[in-house]
Amino acid sequence: MSAIQRIATRETELGAGLSIRRALPTRHRRMVGAWCFLDHIGPIDFAPDAGLHVGAHPHIGLQTFTWPVAGEILHRDSLGNEQLIRPGQVNLMTAGHGIAHTEDSPQPGQHLHAAQLWIALPPEQRDCPPDFAHYPDLPTWTTDGARFTLLAGHYQNNHAPTRIHTPLLGLDIAATTDATLDLPLQTEFEYGLLPLLGHITAAGETLGSDEFLYLEPGRDRLQLKLPAGSKVLLLGGEPFTAPLQMWWNFVAGDRASIAEAQRQWENDDPRFGPVGDGSAPRLMPPPLPSTWG
Repeated sequence: MSAIQRIATRETELGAGLSIRRALPTRHRRMVGAWCFLDHIGPIDFAPDAGLHVGAHPHIGLQTFTWPVAGEILHRDSLGNEQLIRPGQVNLMTAGHGIAHTEDSPQPGQHLHAAQLWIALPPEQRDCPPDFAHYPDLPTWTTDGARFTLLAGHYQNNHAPTRIHTPLLGLDIAATTDATLDLPLQTEFEYGLLPLLGHITAAGETLGSDEFLYLEPGRDRLQLKLPAGSKVLLLGGEPFTAPLQMWWNFVAGDRASIAEAQRQWENDDPRFGPVGDGSAPRLMPPPLPSTWG
């Protein structure tokens, strides 16, 4: 049987007093397949005069993947897209050569609970033109007391419409009653599980929302026990073997590419472009390590 690794999520601040729990990357696990970033945001009830406001910031070499559990998020980007995302929908932004965006609560005082993920692009796609797509309709089905929503890839006879570039799985599983599930897996995939609501038991391990469970390749089944009202995010993918560097909001195959992108953002280079009317505050990265040039 393949090995199991329990990883404590790391609490950090996203600004404006919003605490999030980071499951990927950590010092224990950098990726699951091409999934290279996973934040569990909330649940939080914002004060009547507050909300989520993430200023303009750049990306290269990745796809951002937004999955709201509750509440709404307004996306704006330097391609001119403006899209409100609601629970049950996916926003997928492909940074490629470079894009900038903002994320905001459409109204103050709202409830918010979401997962924010990144997907590392393979080398042949890292410099592709940027793009944005909104997916309001995803495959869903109910079996054995659980409701499944397929976010990415394919599972059994279901195929997600989200356009990805490496073999991946993203699956939301919500228990409508107490549920015991025996899920088929692909042996060539590694997997990760993050409880979004309640406690779950996976492969004999009981987890809460402050833990992430990693399963190495070689497993063909997964036993899950979900109490009524619980929800878990199941991620999978073929191990990502291409060279990869991550720094701030950048993903690339080498440090020089990240250093150049950071210099361009700091100098307002047209590579990224303005978001909307340009009035949103521009977020600035921490200084590059001296060894990065």
